[in-house]
Amino acid sequence: MAEISASVVVKLRKMSGQGMMDCKKALEEADGDMEKAMEILRKKGLATLAKRAERETSEGAVVCWQSRNGKEAALATLCCETDFVAKSDDFVQLAQDIRDYIASASAVQGAQGVLQTIIAGKAFQEVLTEVVSKTGEKMQVGDYTRFRLEGPGLIGTYVHFNNKVGSMVQIETDSDKTAQALALKQAASDIAMHITASKPIALDAASLDPQVVEHEKAIYAAQVQNKPPQVVNRIVEGKLKKFYSDYCLLEQPFVKDDTKTVQQMLAEAAQQAGGQASIKQFVRFEVG
Repeated sequence: MAEISASVVVKLRKMSGQGMMDCKKALEEADGDMEKAMEILRKKGLATLAKRAERETSEGAVVCWQSRNGKEAALATLCCETDFVAKSDDFVQLAQDIRDYIASASAVQGAQGVLQTIIAGKAFQEVLTEVVSKTGEKMQVGDYTRFRLEGPGLIGTYVHFNNKVGSMVQIETDSDKTAQALALKQAASDIAMHITASKPIALDAASLDPQVVEHEKAIYAAQVQNKPPQVVNRIVEGKLKKFYSDYCLLEQPFVKDDTKTVQQMLAEAAQQAGGQASIKQFVRFEVG
């Protein structure tokens, strides 16, 4: 067995972020080969992941990326077990790293695709595993969604200052000129912020799962079951209207001016821009 010098152990420690004894053991097992030692430490990280597979990853950060031309954007959650690790330098750097991988994952669908994306010969799964081996905590890409404009429009994004919740909204317009108007850009940003704060579950009433609507109707009807049928129907319809206002994005009161709905706010912004605009889709992610 090759003699392992302290300087080599220190070098591996700086490269891997592992403890001195773990680095020394890995080097001894690798007979002094630095690359093999790194691979051993990575495998240790994989073992940590397997051992903690059942642990909940309810902490972490929401990560957002948008292309320079604004035509593409992606939102992801990077999750870990504790808030302590979520605030660590290693995790913060990992959150920075995942942005680069998201930027390269143009054809990727789902969190697993992000993990398998390769930059400079290294998959994000490897980068994540190295951090797992440092912290001893399970980490994973929880959610991942990418929006891409196929025609005129813009994408608004917002991540709250605590990095625990963020949203993304895709708006279609009648022309590129409308999309580039300052009023529309501000509206896209404001709507993304609104989504983050107001937690809509659907774009409009037509987008709601019919089973959800029927479930709500049944609850409302049960609350007034002793009244005449025509009264029951009127009350149920009124309560449904309130439900739509609470949970359908276009019908929600806009958080920055509750005298108008989100749909009305967007229509006004489009009018200022001299065109038309409509929301195609949105997504909201939260951790913690």
